[in-house]
Amino acid sequence: MTGEAIKPVLAAGPAVTREAVEDFLYLEAQLLDEWRLDEWEALLDDDATYLVPSNDCLDGEPSGSLFLISDDRDRLHQRLLRIKSPDCHAEFPPSRTCRMISNVRIEGIDDDLVRVAANFICHRFRRYGRVYCFVGRYRHVLRCRSDGLRIKERKVILASEELGTLGSVSFIL
Repeated sequence: MTGEAIKPVLAAGPAVTREAVEDFLYLEAQLLDEWRLDEWEALLDDDATYLVPSNDCLDGEPSGSLFLISDDRDRLHQRLLRIKSPDCHAEFPPSRTCRMISNVRIEGIDDDLVRVAANFICHRFRRYGRVYCFVGRYRHVLRCRSDGLRIKERKVILASEELGTLGSVSFIL
């Protein structure tokens, strides 16, 4: 970890480009891989949500389907406090992760909102444990603000048929 501050990519309105979105997603992945969770949290908009649907209802909504994770901004903040704590045995010491992002596409722009799709692989390494590989798709809704892009919605769609072999999801996918 370098500890050096990284500024979010600036982009606004219809001028947002795939390159700017890719840079934003790469920054997000770097912050998560380096466990710079406070800086990652700063990328969230005030009304951000973090969603991980179960693999039997990928297109469901949290109001009517079972989700592995369905956090609003406050619950997500509490999740981050827990996983940063030395009392969180599932993540102390923290997992080591390495994310690869690909196939980034802008699916639509509506006013200040940008709908983005991307594929990912997240390798997770735990002390005394086996290596886990999470594969799937990200669906982001990013908000263009004057100070840069922010995450309004982050949906992680896992491609796994069976989640039991992946172990607990005690970190931010």
